Amino acid sequence: MRFRFCGDLDCPDWVLAEISTLAKISSVKLKLICGQVLKDLQGEGTDYEKILKLTSDAKFESGDVKATIAVLSFILSSAAKHSVDSDSLSSELQQLGLPKEHATGLCRSYEEKQSPLQDSLRARSLRLNRLDSVSWRVDHTLSSSELQQVNEPLVHLKFTVRDGDRGVTEPFAMTVSAEKFRVLLAELRQAHAMMKTLS
Repeated sequence: MRFRFCGDLDCPDWVLAEISTLAKISSVKLKLICGQVLKDLQGEGTDYEKILKLTSDAKFESGDVKATIAVLSFILSSAAKHSVDSDSLSSELQQLGLPKEHATGLCRSYEEKQSPLQDSLRARSLRLNRLDSVSWRVDHTLSSSELQQVNEPLVHLKFTVRDGDRGVTEPFAMTVSAEKFRVLLAELRQAHAMMKTLS
């Protein structure tokens, strides 16, 4: 059976297996856990201790809590990626065996945050690392103790790159000959022109 929230594909087996785990939590607590997962999906971080407290009466082990977070994260992010409305999502989750009151609570949380969640996912999609800054310097060596006449300009480039997931910046330095720099510049201009046509 195909599901819209799975991109019109079959539901993954591990999601099917975890639906019964979700059913062990009360619908009110499931809605609160969804709120925490939605915060995490939007890059605001999640309060793991709060989730542990919410799942404590269901006697969940650490693995069950992690599986609950993973399956909710998958359902909510996949539904947002495929622009599934909350009524369709609720219907599909009930077809998978999630009780109606659980599906309704989950979908209410999803509906409230669908637009900001899609914006957040869009902002992070197809992003690896971001370029923070570029600095450069040209050295023109006329001669050295090794060679009588060098007469070769060298371009020193330093890129500061921000890791998209961790937010940490790292410097990358490289030195290229003038000829290689001209090739690099030409290829970057071609790539930039192609990107402009796509947007």
